[in-house]
Amino acid sequence: MIIPKLHYISQGNSPKEQLENIQKACASGAELVQLRFRNVAEKKVLKLAKEAREITAHFQTRLLINDHYKIAKEVKADGVHLENENSNSTIARKHMYTWQLIGGTANTLQDCEKLLAKEVDYIGLGPFRFTTTKDNLPPVLGLNGYTAIIEALQTETPIIAVGGITTEDVADILATGISGIAASGEITHNFNTIKIFHQLLNASSTREQRHTFK
Repeated sequence: MIIPKLHYISQGNSPKEQLENIQKACASGAELVQLRFRNVAEKKVLKLAKEAREITAHFQTRLLINDHYKIAKEVKADGVHLENENSNSTIARKHMYTWQLIGGTANTLQDCEKLLAKEVDYIGLGPFRFTTTKDNLPPVLGLNGYTAIIEALQTETPIIAVGGITTEDVADILATGISGIAASGEITHNFNTIKIFHQLLNASSTREQRHTFK
């Protein structure tokens, strides 16, 4: 399965805010949404995931669930993104459908190697720069960090940059060999940036279709 080059990581302090933002992201052309709603009871996440699934299905947008692989299976999301160090992708794989994607978060070359050994479908590598959307932030990687890790890995598995990324960073990040970008605050602040990200990433499906018909 091809991993879209742009991931929107959902934001919102309440389920209502989360759903409004997911709706706006889908309406603005997001190809993949990762539902991230932390520090709440699993029941709340399940209810939110079901509603998010309805929205994303309507727009034919892919939906990943952050950390809760059992919920990802229950709502038939497109996959799970395991951010929590205690989440084991091997265990998640046993629980989930064979067609569902599994991604994992990495901060170091060693993290990436561990995830690749577990045959994840993609890696979210970051943070690119300081960001307020995540607590206990690990060391910032920057362009030099990405370049070093990508060169050492030599992998076909997509590596998605994450952490405080703006549209102005895209060209430089892609030059390191990174496959795509995950953004949260930049998109929530202005959903029109999805179109700009797509143009910069060459990821908009309409452009791909145009190329096909030439």
